[in-house]
Amino acid sequence: MSPPASHCRRSRLLSWPLLFVAILVVHSLAIYLFTRGFLLTRTELDLHSSRDDRPPQGDVPTGCASWPPPAVDRLVIVVLDALRFDFVAPSTFFPEKHPWMDKMQVLQKLAANEKTSARIFKALADPPTTSLQRLKALTTGGLPTFIDVGNSFGAPAIVEDNIMHQLVKNGKRVVMMGDDTWIQLYPEHFNKSFPYPSFNVKDLDTVDNGVIEHLLPSLHKNDWDVLIAHFLGVDHAGHIFGVDSTPMIQKLEQYNQILEGVIDTLRNLSKPGGTHENTLLLVMGDHGQTLNGDHGGGTAEEVETSLFAWSPKTPPDAVLSVLDDSSCNVGLHGKEVCISTMQQLDFAATISALLGIPFPFGSIGRVNPELYALSAGTWVNHRMGTDACTNDLEAWMMRYSEVLCVNCWQVKRYIDQYSATSVIGFPSEDLQHITNLYSRAQTNWSASLRTTCSSEMGSQEKLEGKGPVLRQQVDAYTDFLQTFAKLARSAWTEFDLWSMGIGLLLMILSVIIQACMLVKFNTICQDQKSASSSIIPKLAFAFALVAIRAASFLSNSYILAEGKVANFLLATSCITSAWHSMVKGKFSVENLVFLLLNISVRFGIEIGMSKQLPAPAITKDHSVGTICKIFGVNSCNILLEIFPIISIALMAYIILRCLSHAICQRFLKYFVLSGTLVSYVSIAFHWASETTLFSHTGIVQEFGRSLAPRLVYAIGGLSVAISALYRIFSLTDHLKMNKRITILSAVMLSSWSPTILMLLGRQAPFVALICMTGAWCIIKLQQKHQKESQLSVADPVSVIQWSLLAVCLFYLTGHWCTFDGLRYGAAFIGFDHFHIIRQGLLLSIDTFGVSHILPILSLPFIAMVWYNTTSKDNKLKDVILNNTTQALLMYGLITAITCTLTIICVNIQRRHLMVWGLFAPKYVFDAIGLLLTDLLICLASLYYR
Repeated sequence: MSPPASHCRRSRLLSWPLLFVAILVVHSLAIYLFTRGFLLTRTELDLHSSRDDRPPQGDVPTGCASWPPPAVDRLVIVVLDALRFDFVAPSTFFPEKHPWMDKMQVLQKLAANEKTSARIFKALADPPTTSLQRLKALTTGGLPTFIDVGNSFGAPAIVEDNIMHQLVKNGKRVVMMGDDTWIQLYPEHFNKSFPYPSFNVKDLDTVDNGVIEHLLPSLHKNDWDVLIAHFLGVDHAGHIFGVDSTPMIQKLEQYNQILEGVIDTLRNLSKPGGTHENTLLLVMGDHGQTLNGDHGGGTAEEVETSLFAWSPKTPPDAVLSVLDDSSCNVGLHGKEVCISTMQQLDFAATISALLGIPFPFGSIGRVNPELYALSAGTWVNHRMGTDACTNDLEAWMMRYSEVLCVNCWQVKRYIDQYSATSVIGFPSEDLQHITNLYSRAQTNWSASLRTTCSSEMGSQEKLEGKGPVLRQQVDAYTDFLQTFAKLARSAWTEFDLWSMGIGLLLMILSVIIQACMLVKFNTICQDQKSASSSIIPKLAFAFALVAIRAASFLSNSYILAEGKVANFLLATSCITSAWHSMVKGKFSVENLVFLLLNISVRFGIEIGMSKQLPAPAITKDHSVGTICKIFGVNSCNILLEIFPIISIALMAYIILRCLSHAICQRFLKYFVLSGTLVSYVSIAFHWASETTLFSHTGIVQEFGRSLAPRLVYAIGGLSVAISALYRIFSLTDHLKMNKRITILSAVMLSSWSPTILMLLGRQAPFVALICMTGAWCIIKLQQKHQKESQLSVADPVSVIQWSLLAVCLFYLTGHWCTFDGLRYGAAFIGFDHFHIIRQGLLLSIDTFGVSHILPILSLPFIAMVWYNTTSKDNKLKDVILNNTTQALLMYGLITAITCTLTIICVNIQRRHLMVWGLFAPKYVFDAIGLLLTDLLICLASLYYR
């Protein structure tokens, strides 16, 4: 016999919120332990190279017993953030020409006209491709670490040995202008610095204008040895407008003019005895970007960037024998252009060799031969004496071999130190193979010295032979360096398997406990045995859907297609429900609407609403382009600008009607209605102020773009506070349970919705319509089922459908479970300046608004469908409280199972090629999503109980 309803209710009121808190604590501990074991950074050695460092006698031959001498006097580094490879390379190198190509023709002309002193490189970055990690990797010469993504908004100073430290330590004067990330990474390394804030992605010009102001005047001064100019306009234009956009093309054309001025200045001052007689210019990107302007992952578009090198002082023609000519094509002006490929990992070692400073202790890159050869200073025969080689190419190869010798000794020194101090180090068999390669290369070096410079003619014959001695020596050193770099890429991260195992075990135990709690809850508060037996098939079906989705995370392809997988499973549940209704002869309009809704969601995910529509204008290759051809592009653009405003007005009318019926208390009703009305009017005003159809000046434009969003945020925060006060002071306790929860839910949803819609942008009305229609279909179908079966428990299929719809909305709104899927522009809606807490909060709301916040706050509406069929107040109160708690528990269990399977998949795939580009970001998003879900469930259990 079941316990009395009052006993069940009192027990639940006391215990369930505490149990939800306990679940949150267990999940937090489990995720902390697993993250600590999985996302460990590589061991950073607190050691620095010194000018006095010398390899022990006998380890290396006499010819490479010291650091390389300097080859350039001054270095100008122009960093164009997010510089794609096809921004610089001629369009003739690609199958199809795009509007953003061939805009930087000054670099292409130099590469074609001055082959011996100018070169375009395809530079390959190592993921993750966020700016912080790329700058850190470029300066330290090491591989980036995944955990540093978390520091991208507040970069810590780099303490690991790096070229900036070596420059200062060896008396080089450094001037920096542009992205203030450099100041955060190297706060005390610049003689002069002109930093500008870098995180306002809506601002395309402030940083660039600051660099322009100081760049050319600095080139005429003699108070620096290394000049760094970091532009950000292309990166920001990509984030906001995408690659195929007018602002992007304008930025590239502006950069072309700036570089023309830089090159002319360097050329004019490069006469003998001039300031830039022996200066090297590098124009480079830190990473690439996708067509949507995103970066952070490991796709080809993100890791392929450009590097252009030019020396005003021309090396001898023999440099062409060093440069790779395998990738050459005719440029736009009819002249041949050749492009080389290099790893960004080699940047630090190459720059160190050119400037004559010690290599950073942790650098594992190789001095790139082509970039090293483009400096005329590397062709000066520094080996004076009777054994001096007279052939230019042989002299250069001798010098480069000595540089590689030092390069290999430095890397081998690092390997030995790392293996001795690291917890795990490298596998012994791989380490032995590396050691053998190094020993073989050094053993052959003495023989190379004896045979290289026997006579000029003899040397030339050797160089032209099948296996020249110096070439073999270079290949031996290169083999050692590249083999170790490959080993480091495949096995760099040290996984703490104990912490990972304990964390995974806690997650599995928490899922088992949650499942047992759900079964026990159904058993205690169930009135009918038949109802208990009829719920089992639904639980089995719901569990099958969750398990299939979670198991798909084993494949990187299915992770990329997670939105489509969720939509497929949602459609499967919808079709199953429709088939079940047709068998009973009761097919309803809700089934048809739900099916049509799934189709629209599928197409929404396919075209990626916000990703494909970053601006009002329609591009020719967009999916809507065919429709625009029928009605005209201008008409289509006008509709795209007006339709969201009309839609938000219609949606506001529907929501206001619903709120007026749902809320009965006068003050609360008028406050919520007026606040909601003002919020939606502000949203419409904000969108209208950004269109090109209306001319705005002065205060009107300021209100639409800045004050209107802030007003929406303020009203939302005030509404949440008033709702909490109403709940704390129990001003709704005299109402019936269904009315009380309806009021509290309506107020909470009306508080959060405008802010989320504002951040989503003009796609918001479409998303809101899908969300409301989906909720209506799920509730109506659940009501009909419960009328038939008289179930007094929450329907697990309805809860899983609501969860799957939330996942679909996450991807439909343009989000992805990768760091390049974060919509950084949303964090600056209403604000022009960066503040880490404010922008971090807005970015979090935008990321998790439609996938976590709104779905969890809406669960009571799904749980309360039973009250329409219940007449007794006491039973009504029990059923509503039971169903609300069950729905929250089911939703939390679904999220926990998904996160647990994600952890298992990440653990299995921890050595996968895409672990840092795909599996690890997926884990981070799911772990944060689980903790956010648990937190919201805890608050909801207290708020709605």
